[in-house]
Amino acid sequence: MSYVQELRLLVGHRPLIIPGSAVLIIDRQNRLLLQHRKDNQRWGLIGGSMEIGESLEETARREAFEETGLELEQLEWFGLFSGKNLIYECPNGDVVVNVVAVYIARQFRGKLLPDSQEAHEVRFFNLTQLPLDLSPPDKPVIEQYVQSVIADSPTSS
Repeated sequence: MSYVQELRLLVGHRPLIIPGSAVLIIDRQNRLLLQHRKDNQRWGLIGGSMEIGESLEETARREAFEETGLELEQLEWFGLFSGKNLIYECPNGDVVVNVVAVYIARQFRGKLLPDSQEAHEVRFFNLTQLPLDLSPPDKPVIEQYVQSVIADSPTSS
């Protein structure tokens, strides 16, 4: 049982501030890996809650391996996300106040294999063809990443 599951037994659906990590996994074609989540039927980032004793980077690596089968090589810091737009009521009624450390991984190894407990599938998407049904707490992170790529592109000046 995870740390968050143990807390839920004590507090029920009340809001919990949950630290965690997410990873923007980018392939050589500059596409973003997303998972089609089973809990809310939306597309979201790879990531999850920190366990006791983990660093945020360790959380990112563990979640990436659990959810995709990929081992991440070097992680690049992207940002820390929190605030009202990251408060989320899960389909089961749990309220989560997300505080998320986000990393970028451009190098990884392994065979892409979704966690059948959490996702219907995992797929790389072109940044100009992202699905519209993004998971609410992941949407601001994805939007900021896409904007940063557009701002850094040579044609944006």
